Amino acid sequence: MRLFPFGGPRRTTRADAVVTGAGSGIGRAFAVELGRRGGRVLCSDIDSGRAADTADLVEAAGGKAIGAGCDVTVIGEVSGLAETARDWFGDAPTVVINNAGIGAGGPPVGEFTLDDWQRTLGVNLWGVIHGCHVFAPVLRAAGRGALVNVASAAAFGAAPRMAAYNVSKAGVLALSETMAAELAGTGVGVTVLCPTGVKTGIMQADSPMDETAERLGGLLLRWTGRSPDTIARATLDAVDRGELYVVPQLEAKLLWQAKRWMPTTYTRSAGLLERVVR
Repeated sequence: MRLFPFGGPRRTTRADAVVTGAGSGIGRAFAVELGRRGGRVLCSDIDSGRAADTADLVEAAGGKAIGAGCDVTVIGEVSGLAETARDWFGDAPTVVINNAGIGAGGPPVGEFTLDDWQRTLGVNLWGVIHGCHVFAPVLRAAGRGALVNVASAAAFGAAPRMAAYNVSKAGVLALSETMAAELAGTGVGVTVLCPTGVKTGIMQADSPMDETAERLGGLLLRWTGRSPDTIARATLDAVDRGELYVVPQLEAKLLWQAKRWMPTTYTRSAGLLERVVR
């Protein structure tokens, strides 16, 4: 599925896009890149001030944008976001990017608190579920567009001491694969992004992570981190090519293959490596 199949460059030019978690990081990068491509972007974030700041950056990049506050864990707020999108665009959006997320990690299962489990799943998984629940029928009725769900290589990497985060992102991956099957032939595409390290402030945000998790996360970013701008460009290009999976970094591709072909060896090795590094 290509968003603009009739002539010209096959890119998300002049897309009408909704981006959650647009106040920083990958979400902000998505919004600004869409602006560079001439799009109109509804930038949403739990912090409406940061959403407005991103909207200004989109305008500076050549697009049109408005900011809106939205807590993706609350279905009513996501429904309200869809109403704002329809009012502003005058039609269904072309692209919906379910990006809002938080980092989580540190204590093993049994010590990581249930409150932190619920918070992590509430944002990272239920936030995406809410976005898909609200916007999939809208795009299906329009007969065109794309849903982009931001997961992580953690969805299949299953690193120790990151259970809640891994589970949340694995759920996003499974949801995306299911929806790709359900929406086949409707004109609506689904793309799921599974990066490893991306240089954002997710670990500095108010996230349930202990000092060990932050230190290991810092090492990951130092070794493998890519800029969010690079990730956003690669993902939007993949959307226009109709790709389901975006696994943008070499190490993420290697993890994918290792988990597929040597699952037992991979899992044991991951546990040993975590203990050595820690």
